[in-house]
Amino acid sequence: MCDCVYVMLLFVFFIGAVGAEEDTAACKMLGSPEFPLLSKEGDITIGGAFSIHSQISDPPLSFTDTPEPLICSRINFREFLFAQTMIFTIEEINNSSSLLPNVSLGYKVFDSCSSTMASTRAVMSLMNREERTLRKTCSSQTPVHAIIAASESSLTTVMLQISGVFQIPMISHFATCACLSNRNEYPSFFRTIPSDYYQSRALAKLVKHFGWTWIGAIRSDNDYGNNGMATFITAARQQGVCIEYSEVISRTDRSEHIAKVVRVIRSGSARVLVAFISQGEMDLLLEEALNQNLTGLQWVGSESWITAGYLAIKRYSGILAGSLGFTIRKGKIPGLLDFLLQVNPSQNPQNNLLKEFWEATFGCSFQSSMHGQPQCSGSEKLENINNPFTDVSELRISHNVYKAVYAVAHAMHNMLKCTQSGENVNQSCIWRDDLKPKEVVKYLQGVNFTLQSGESIHFDENGDPVATYELVNWQKNQAGNTVFVAVGSYDASLPKEKQFTMSKINITWANDSLKRPQSVCSESCLPGFRQAVIKGKPICCFSCIACAAGEITNSTNSAECSRCSLEYWSNKDHSQCVPKVIEFLSYGETMGALLAVFSLFGASLTLVVSCVFFRFRHTPLVKASNSELSFLLLFSLTLCFLCSLTFIGRPTKWSCMLRHTAFGIAFALCMSCILAKTIAVVMAFKAKRPANTVPQCSAPLQRTSVLSCTLLQVFVCVLWLALAPPFPYKNTAHATEKIILECDLGSPIGFWAVLGYIGLLAALCFILAFLARKLPDNFNEAKFITFSMLIFCAVWVTFIPAYVSSPGKFTVAVEIFAILASSFGLLFCIFAPKCYILLLKPERNTKKHMMGRNKSTMNE
Repeated sequence: MCDCVYVMLLFVFFIGAVGAEEDTAACKMLGSPEFPLLSKEGDITIGGAFSIHSQISDPPLSFTDTPEPLICSRINFREFLFAQTMIFTIEEINNSSSLLPNVSLGYKVFDSCSSTMASTRAVMSLMNREERTLRKTCSSQTPVHAIIAASESSLTTVMLQISGVFQIPMISHFATCACLSNRNEYPSFFRTIPSDYYQSRALAKLVKHFGWTWIGAIRSDNDYGNNGMATFITAARQQGVCIEYSEVISRTDRSEHIAKVVRVIRSGSARVLVAFISQGEMDLLLEEALNQNLTGLQWVGSESWITAGYLAIKRYSGILAGSLGFTIRKGKIPGLLDFLLQVNPSQNPQNNLLKEFWEATFGCSFQSSMHGQPQCSGSEKLENINNPFTDVSELRISHNVYKAVYAVAHAMHNMLKCTQSGENVNQSCIWRDDLKPKEVVKYLQGVNFTLQSGESIHFDENGDPVATYELVNWQKNQAGNTVFVAVGSYDASLPKEKQFTMSKINITWANDSLKRPQSVCSESCLPGFRQAVIKGKPICCFSCIACAAGEITNSTNSAECSRCSLEYWSNKDHSQCVPKVIEFLSYGETMGALLAVFSLFGASLTLVVSCVFFRFRHTPLVKASNSELSFLLLFSLTLCFLCSLTFIGRPTKWSCMLRHTAFGIAFALCMSCILAKTIAVVMAFKAKRPANTVPQCSAPLQRTSVLSCTLLQVFVCVLWLALAPPFPYKNTAHATEKIILECDLGSPIGFWAVLGYIGLLAALCFILAFLARKLPDNFNEAKFITFSMLIFCAVWVTFIPAYVSSPGKFTVAVEIFAILASSFGLLFCIFAPKCYILLLKPERNTKKHMMGRNKSTMNE
């Protein structure tokens, strides 16, 4: 409320300051002959403010003399087309029997001259009823019911700050600043062009879609450029796009500043330039770009200039060729071209604007012999002219003007409760003299109608239309002329993933090239590499670092490497995860095959020894060696050799349980037999009676001792399997690049208990055999058992550190080697001397020789 009062006070102050000397000055200021430029009386009046001229004088203000009148120059054909489109639409509605019947529309068109000062004057003129009286005073009842304005966001904002105080509805056809969607500040504002809130995000998605992550930016120094670019930069950064530079220009800047901006663009490494810039600034920028030969850039433009036909000329083709940008969808206005071609100074000979337009169009003058120009006759034909005024092939902003006027008409139609009755569709409206602007705003907010083209028109809660855009590309046709080709679209009403779509039409890029330009600070990181930010530079400037072992990236420009799951590993290029190599000791590899051969060879050799002993079982040597224990020992050695085969091959549940239990029981049986033999020898030769009278240890006692020692190991194994049995396990911790298939012990205590029990039996055998080593040689096995136990213990004592430190399948190989080495040691040390006598020295295999005391006989 305070803001409104503040604006009203400024307004009154302005009126008072201008008219301090006399009221006539005020009337001259607000109702001078050139204001309004075009007008027509009607029951309902629609005001219009267009930048029909693009330059305005800057008169000195001395505060002592009456200010000089503002003079606008350099007619803008495009804006003049907007004004004529407004007039055409009003005439079309007046000729309609279904919309606002028996109510006529009038208009007042003012020139804002692309200036805030002129815009302020225009909006105050629109709000003040111009009445000249004998007393030369002005009455101030608002004569317009709605205003169509303006073509720039800054000018629209200035006008709204004044008209908004009185809640006069204003509909803009070209003001796109997102700031105007603020209903708290601008409750009476509507527009038929989408907010830059959507365009900026569409542009961000566009540059990201084409992989342009390193771009330059330039904007107008006004509400349109500043707000639009700020939204774009925010959205672009969210998309991972970096801005190398962001320059700003204004139409009032000195030429030195414009030249500096162009030099910054030329020196930049970005090959894409996003220009969120108004047409006035675009003209200045292009002229300086021509002076500095700025070419090779891919221009991405906002809707303010991307479809400006006057820019698509050969003069600028080297700069703007291949430009891309979003613009509103074009429409068709039937009958507009015929209406435009009828514009002629003869329509209103007193109208200086029509004369100025005619002179600028045909390059003539209505004043004779002026600067050598031909004299205008007024009979020249606009059909022969091709300029932005007569070009209706790209009716985009003009179509917005058309929609804005129809929106006002439908709002007034609903407000006046126009009804239809009868089959002839006779309609009438209930006229009211007290049409309040606030009511017009209310009905404008609720309009919802469909044009003849089928397009639905309505406003959201912020006074904005549905945001839909076409993506246009500057291409050349067969005649070599630049045309705007739709190559994509953006619809903000759709889900995010469907908002931006590209057509299948080929795009022409900068310099009319068919190859899409690259605009990146750093080259893309290939799969297998990740981005690493370079200190002091934007995130788009990075170096590429190869992923570590076990990590991959399967796309370009990945920010992080992804670690493969436990059972997978990175390939050579680090671009995908592949199953890890599974490692276990198999029969197919050399080491596994050799160990299996040695195992079978040991078992076979043991069987051969068994056959030899069986062949000579009745001889004194075999009988003296306790044949029953010898055969049982050979059987256990066969099992020891064969149990090593369970350690080779892919670990399974049953093989893991079998390998350790078979190994423990087989060696326990073996050690039990050796222990029994050793005890028997010691007991026989330590007796205090002659050797020939010492009875042999009873066979049942030997069997009992062997069975007891073996069953104890069996009990330990059963307990181990019952409580925590071994199981197959995929070891991924020892080697990260492969999976080691191994048998987990389940309970390490069980394993070391089995191994410790075997070690205990071996230690007892070694001690007893060592004590009996000096017994009579002819009958003594003790020294051979001593050697065998020495080898056995040496092997298994060495096995422990080797087993703990060996990696992967070598752990299993070490265990097999220990089994085979100890088994071969026992076989050779205990049975080789006997086989030597049985096969090569049969003369020693006699009872007499076995019972003899002569050592020299044994040493032959």
